[in-house]
Amino acid sequence: MDDASVFDKLRPRLQGIAYRMLGSVAEAEDVVQDAWLRWHSTSRETIENAEAWLVTVTTRISIDRLRATKVQRERYTGIWLPEPYFAESPATPEQAKERADEVSVALLMLLERLSPEARAAFLLREVFDADYDEVAKTIDKSEAACRQLVSRAKAQLRDDRPRYVVSRETHHRLLQTFAQALERGDFKAINSMLAEDAVLMGDGGGRVQSFPEPMVGGRRIAQFFYAAALRYGSGLHVELAVLNGQWALLRFVEGALESAQTYETDGERIVRIQVQRNPDKLARIAARFGGQ
Repeated sequence: MDDASVFDKLRPRLQGIAYRMLGSVAEAEDVVQDAWLRWHSTSRETIENAEAWLVTVTTRISIDRLRATKVQRERYTGIWLPEPYFAESPATPEQAKERADEVSVALLMLLERLSPEARAAFLLREVFDADYDEVAKTIDKSEAACRQLVSRAKAQLRDDRPRYVVSRETHHRLLQTFAQALERGDFKAINSMLAEDAVLMGDGGGRVQSFPEPMVGGRRIAQFFYAAALRYGSGLHVELAVLNGQWALLRFVEGALESAQTYETDGERIVRIQVQRNPDKLARIAARFGGQ
């Protein structure tokens, strides 16, 4: 197998590592491109295991990139949310559940709390199922240090992981009903589907209007959605799509993608909504769905 074929075979894994590290499709693509350039310029005689070498290079580039972006995100306008990505639905329900657990927007937001090294160790071990000796070699730390990093990361994330285990079918049914209520502008139906203490977070990136702080309260959120229905009328269209391995909603205004919305539910009501409105983070999804 030639060098390009080896890299292309491993590209999805490398892209997956970089995206989970950075929460940005664009930045992940840059990292993978950088890894390709290093792969292309390195003598194969110095590489014993191509996959291990590429995973290590990609992870270390991601760690360096994350250190830099963390500084930028501290100065980010409003709330920072990960860039959602569209992928074809996995082949089986088991694969769908696995992917959703590994790359949900909720998990990516929680991972922002970790240091770059802890995030890498946690992802390699808990998501990509690497042995601790592999983790240690990849991030250049001892196995004991890696075990400690992963243990602390798990403890740090444990209390705030999504509290509810909801089947994919139930999640889909709830969102389908909610989408219909949004399009109808049915305030009563919208409000009834939101938990009393529901939370909505929006990311406009300083490019479009959004909320500087989370909106709390089901009724307030229902009023927000109802106001949009009144404002846009028949120009408002909502459809379901699989984003980050989970069913989500895309909201279009006059045919253009206005937001990508990911949801957490308890199986009966919606408890948390992440609304991505930053045009830079919507560009790939908009291109895929014909929006501008």
